Amino acid sequence: MSATNTAQALRTALKSIAIFEALKGLAALLGLLGLLSLLHHDLHRLALELIGHFGLSPEARYPAVLITWVDKINATSIHTLVLLGATYIALRWLEAWGLWHDKAWGEWLGALSSGLYIPLEVQHLLAHRHWQGAVVLILNTVVVAVLLRRLYLRRKA
Repeated sequence: MSATNTAQALRTALKSIAIFEALKGLAALLGLLGLLSLLHHDLHRLALELIGHFGLSPEARYPAVLITWVDKINATSIHTLVLLGATYIALRWLEAWGLWHDKAWGEWLGALSSGLYIPLEVQHLLAHRHWQGAVVLILNTVVVAVLLRRLYLRRKA
């Protein structure tokens, strides 16, 4: 592949990663707004009703995980939840903007923020051997590799 084709392929990959990161930020925003809309509701009761609606037992593995997370959310200050959510959203959108506009700092931010998840994904895959975990790990590794390759070529030029 020629240098021009490689550069164009990397540019297309960066645009794709930028779109994906922007969508992650949008999903986080929608999730945060959904959580805020449930502020004055009993989340524990709602989770039990949802589990019952699907005919599941609250003691089963996944429903129990859901209830555990709902209880953790209930125990967390709303200010903390909003701060964490807004920080995550801002980080995803900042990264997306930097990648879309071909900024080196966007590539660094993307490589670092995506690279932080790789050890956790490996640990999760070793504990729970599912094809979905392997796909996530592979895709995240490809994203980091693309960003590092782009940074390498940028430095070389």
